[in-house]
Amino acid sequence: MTTADIMFDQPGNRTIDHEYDGRAVLWALLAAILIHLAIAFLLAVFGGVLSPALPMEENPVQLTFVDLSPAPLVPKNSAFIETDESKKSAPPQEKTFESNANSIAASELPAAGEAPLPSQMGKDRPLLDLETHPYSLRMNGAQPQPSAAPQENPKPSAVPQPTLQPAPLTAAEQFAMLTARPTPAVQPSTAPASVQSAYRALKERTRISGRITNRGIASVNALGTPLGRYEKIVKDSVGSRWYVYVDQKRDLINIGTLRLRFYVDRNGGVKNLRITENTSNEAFANVCLQSVLEAHLPPIPEEIVNTLPPEGLEVDGFSFTIYPN
Repeated sequence: MTTADIMFDQPGNRTIDHEYDGRAVLWALLAAILIHLAIAFLLAVFGGVLSPALPMEENPVQLTFVDLSPAPLVPKNSAFIETDESKKSAPPQEKTFESNANSIAASELPAAGEAPLPSQMGKDRPLLDLETHPYSLRMNGAQPQPSAAPQENPKPSAVPQPTLQPAPLTAAEQFAMLTARPTPAVQPSTAPASVQSAYRALKERTRISGRITNRGIASVNALGTPLGRYEKIVKDSVGSRWYVYVDQKRDLINIGTLRLRFYVDRNGGVKNLRITENTSNEAFANVCLQSVLEAHLPPIPEEIVNTLPPEGLEVDGFSFTIYPN
C-alpha cells in the first residue's frame, strides 16, 4: 500500500466510525425512553391495585317516609242539566248531574249505550233535551184589584132634591164620639195577586243512547243544589230576553251557533264576557251579547259564594243556536 493510499483511506474510516457511534447513541436514548415509559406505566397500573384502598366515609342512614295512600279526591261540580218540575222527585242515591231539582234516572227505551242517560228517539242535535215543548216567555202576573169596584159619580138631577138634616145627637152619643179611638187606616197590600208565569225554553227531543235500565219517563240522576238553582236562574233570565231579540231581528240573523264565556260576580253582575265560537253572523252575536248583558241576575247566595273563586261563578260554553228547521 502506498503512502498516498494510506493518506486517502484514513479520513474515510473516521467518517464511518462517527456515523456508527451517532446511531448507537440514538438507539440507546430511544431504548432508555421506552424503558422509562414502560416502568411508569407499570407503576401506574399496579400502584393502584397493590396500594391499600382508603376507607370510605360512612354516611348516616336516612329514612324517608312516603305516604302511598291515595290522595283525597277534590269534589268538583257536576255538569248541570235542567230538570222539569214535573219530574221532581226524592233525592237520587247516585248524583250524576247537578240541577235545579231532584230527579231519578229512568228510560223509556232499553239501554243502548254507555252514557249515564236514558235511551230515546229524537233529532240528531248537540243539545241534551229529554222532552219537546215550545218556548213561552215570562209574562207579568195580574195586577192586584181593589176589593170593591169604585162607584160612578152620580149624575146631576134637574129637579133639586131636598137636603136631609141630621137628627140632633143625644148626650150619650156625644160622649161616645169624644171617647172613641180612631180606626187605623188599612194599608194597601204590596203582594202581587198572582205569581208570574214560568219561562220555558224551546226543547226538542234529541236522539240518545244511554245505559239507564230503569223504565219510566226519560230522566237522569240529578241532585237539586243551590248552585243548580242559581244556574237555572241565569239560563232563564238570559233566555227570556234572547227569544224576544231574535224575533225582532229574525230577518238579519243567520243560522248557526254562538258560545260565550263569562263570570257572574257576587252581586249578579256579568264580567269578562267574550265569544269563544260563532258560526253565525255579527247580527246574531249582537243579539246574544245583548241578552247576557241586560239580564237582571240576583246576587249569588252566600252559601254559593263561599265555594267560588274570587272571580265569581264561571259560565263557560253558554250556547245559542238557530237551527235550519
